[in-house]
Amino acid sequence: MANFAKIGLNNKVIEVLSVHNNELLDSNGAEQEVNGIDFLTKLTNYPVWKQTSYNNNFRKNYAGIGFTYDEDRDAFIPKKPYSSWTLNETTCQWEAPVTYPDDGERYTWNENNERWDLTD
Repeated sequence: MANFAKIGLNNKVIEVLSVHNNELLDSNGAEQEVNGIDFLTKLTNYPVWKQTSYNNNFRKNYAGIGFTYDEDRDAFIPKKPYSSWTLNETTCQWEAPVTYPDDGERYTWNENNERWDLTD
């Protein structure tokens, strides 16, 4: 199955649908994104779709509702979780200003103190 994100206002993902791979095949048997977009446009009468990938082979991240499609990066970017976090330009994932501890414990982000607090 191929997955496509429906892109709404401000490039926000508003829905993600699956399409059978056969719908993407061209006359040579190769998958083409445009064929999936054409299929969904005819099916839904909505024209703005972008293919997304579970294994992040393209467009950096699997699209989810509320993600933004960034045309310049050709990437799906999740909602920024905290104002102090910055976007990693390579992965298009948000990163805390302090690295998550690697000690096997569980932590939650404390935005007020900009640190990871141990979870009980």
